[in-house]
Amino acid sequence: MTATSHALIGASLAAKIANPLIGIPLAFVSHFLADLTPHWDAGTNHRNKTKMRLRMEAVFDVLLGFALVAILFRSLAFDKPVYLLSMIITAQLPDWLEAPSSMFGFQVPPFSWMDWIGHRTQTRMQLPWGLVTQVVLVGLLVLFALGGPSQITTVLAYH
Repeated sequence: MTATSHALIGASLAAKIANPLIGIPLAFVSHFLADLTPHWDAGTNHRNKTKMRLRMEAVFDVLLGFALVAILFRSLAFDKPVYLLSMIITAQLPDWLEAPSSMFGFQVPPFSWMDWIGHRTQTRMQLPWGLVTQVVLVGLLVLFALGGPSQITTVLAYH
């Protein structure tokens, strides 16, 4: 899944699970569960992309995730910023740990292990359906975390 999806999943878990002893391990496990869902991400068709393009897409994806979390979960960001950031980073952590191996060829454990695991847990799908699956899945999780559709308007209108 995209880093944006993992960030939103981590934030959704932070909104619903206040205990970090439960939330942080769950955020880590959520990464692998989310990657089992058929999805599109920057790594889809990676052999047809330059390393520079992959890196630029990855940076954009991470920044987009943080921006969306800041908008949608701003009350949590003010109340528990360290916990929220911890949950986001933990939900993305397997990809961060895989990056030195997959993007820079640094084939040393634990980076090479995460690259190996990442390739076995990915269920990639082409656009547009690979993006549709994660928008639906993550959208439902965010809706649940924020209290349903009626609360989204309140969250977005919050000053």
